[in-house]
Amino acid sequence: MKALSRRTEQFTDSVIRRMTRISDEFGAINLSQGFPDFEPPSQITDRLQEVAKEGPHQYAITFGATNFREALAKKQKHFSGVDVNPDKEIVITCGSTEAMMASMMSICNPGDKVVIFSPFYENYGADTILTGAIPIYVPLKPPAFDFDADELENAIRQPGVKALVLCNPSNPCGKVFTRKELLMIADLAKKYDIYVITDEVYEHILYKPHEHVYMASLPGMKERTIVCNSLSKTYSVTGWRLGYVIAPPKIAERVKKVHDFLTVGAAAPLMEAAVVGLEFKDDYYESLQKHYTHMRNLFIGGLKNIGLTFTEPQGAYYVLLDISEFGYEDDNVFCEQMIQKVGVAAVPGSSFFREDVNHLIRFHFAKQDATLLEALDRLADIKKKMRK
Repeated sequence: MKALSRRTEQFTDSVIRRMTRISDEFGAINLSQGFPDFEPPSQITDRLQEVAKEGPHQYAITFGATNFREALAKKQKHFSGVDVNPDKEIVITCGSTEAMMASMMSICNPGDKVVIFSPFYENYGADTILTGAIPIYVPLKPPAFDFDADELENAIRQPGVKALVLCNPSNPCGKVFTRKELLMIADLAKKYDIYVITDEVYEHILYKPHEHVYMASLPGMKERTIVCNSLSKTYSVTGWRLGYVIAPPKIAERVKKVHDFLTVGAAAPLMEAAVVGLEFKDDYYESLQKHYTHMRNLFIGGLKNIGLTFTEPQGAYYVLLDISEFGYEDDNVFCEQMIQKVGVAAVPGSSFFREDVNHLIRFHFAKQDATLLEALDRLADIKKKMRK
């Protein structure tokens, strides 16, 4: 038999999803894969019941139903201040995962280079490799996860760099990039003529006093910013797989073509139901922020009481826990044993870092109070059960 693709030899399956499978096997509390265990807003699910009876049930326009794109353009304008043409600058995708893949395929040629901050969501490296491009990693330095400006410029100035991927707020470290940092990145993007692909899926999950600044809203950046986002986190509908790309017309037109051949289109009935959420008023997003602030405080408060060392997130819903004290050289082994011995699942931090980092694991806290309290109760004995 002939050899399989060399590209797909360069990365493993998703470590996050693997931890979920192991968690399910042992009946652990799953704080690895970042999905809520509470229901979406009732207005959306009520509308879905109506749509189930009345439709649509056939293909929508491949790049997204008109009313969905129009509602999304209004929401984006309201929060970012940036005008978006719903017909020429939006492509609705099957989740932000496809949004990122379609964007990469639309701008990258084999041999191009893509700059990625490390730690990073595991898909970014794989997406770059699948397009035939080469990832270049720039470290975010814990505990604040700042970057060195000279180090970033040295990466961007390399021959063949086409784009930079920016996750803001960041998964897995919870960093919210400041306006000053974003202006620095924007200046380098303009200076070296590269695109910035932004993953803004946690745009509404922030903790005061931190604020989300949209890269496309900065001077001279709308024409070189490709926004990848989804409804998954904001409306607690991770299983609906409704994502989108917002980009200048020339780029969006290319993304439309790639998307058409990747998945044809997103689910028509789900788009119809989700329009209700896109039309929510500001009080929904304020309530969402309060809800996640409560969950963050509950969870990190419990970790403090146990005496564990961790980074406090500025945004998103993840905590990086330092496991140095437990004496493990392999964080994968630690996570697998913690599932079995403690009954709580996390993600090995090494799956997010290009650097040799094996002392961090990632928990998520997008869970009901009862789930988090049970997880903390199980973690109370972690020092006894997991120390080598």
